[in-house]
Amino acid sequence: MNDQTTPFPGGAEATDARARIALRAALALLVPLARWLVRNGVTYSSFTPALKTVFVEAARRELATHDGKITDSSLSVLSGVHRRDLRTMGEATTPSSAQPKAPSVASQVFTRWVTDAKLRGRDDQPKAIPKTGEGLSFDALARQVSSDVHPRTLLAEMQRLGLVAVDGDSVHLQAQAFVPQEGFEEMADLFSANVSDHLAAAVHNLQGTAAPKFLEQSLFGSGLSARSAEALGATARKLWKDAFRQMATEAGAHLKRDAKNDDTPMRMRFGVYFYAEPKDGPAPTAPRTARARTTTQSTHGSTR
Repeated sequence: MNDQTTPFPGGAEATDARARIALRAALALLVPLARWLVRNGVTYSSFTPALKTVFVEAARRELATHDGKITDSSLSVLSGVHRRDLRTMGEATTPSSAQPKAPSVASQVFTRWVTDAKLRGRDDQPKAIPKTGEGLSFDALARQVSSDVHPRTLLAEMQRLGLVAVDGDSVHLQAQAFVPQEGFEEMADLFSANVSDHLAAAVHNLQGTAAPKFLEQSLFGSGLSARSAEALGATARKLWKDAFRQMATEAGAHLKRDAKNDDTPMRMRFGVYFYAEPKDGPAPTAPRTARARTTTQSTHGSTR
């Protein structure tokens, strides 16, 4: 590929049609994101300049995937960002949030606590453990996960996030899923990492030749009562709890087995979501000028 071509198959007409469809879908995806940004003080005028770095990084990755020559010209053609802006950006074109962060030490301790059979009681729930001690204690658990963070510091952080409570010399786990009750930055990091990988799986599956396909499915139901939606939400949380425990346990076993593996290291993310709102409420659809035709839907599963 030279730097005057783009990695999209088909003629100009097919490319334009695909672009219109992709833009329409992207606008629908952006509605809940825009609501979150507005709620937190990010305006259109501050968001649009920041998008330049995202589009340039996306163009860079696309060219690299197709063995394209990465120059200011090729990046400008593919991203639509003017070369003058590229020169201003220099090498600082990768947004800090473009790469999902590794799980925090607090998250790793939480996962170990939930999945280790020795740390669960007869009711199969995570049990309280002493703060200190050589056996089953918080100090010992923290040191198993990281030797860089002192257990006292980690305990204070997990308390701040609302993940544990201290009662005398005992530490109690407060949540069944790692969702910090405090700490906006931690919650935003979780949000960006989870949704980013979900979108990456869906985008991968939209490429007709991409194989193997990633798991990316959902079940949709309409016409439910509020009580039924609440009951189904409880079912979803229970299913996630069981799936989380099994996946975390198996992932830990694989990590131990792969410790001396010389292959290229891989990362993975497994997730589940549930959402419910009034049928005639504000749905995450594109603005009216770009809205797709809607159809009546009953309960079904979607598979890609």
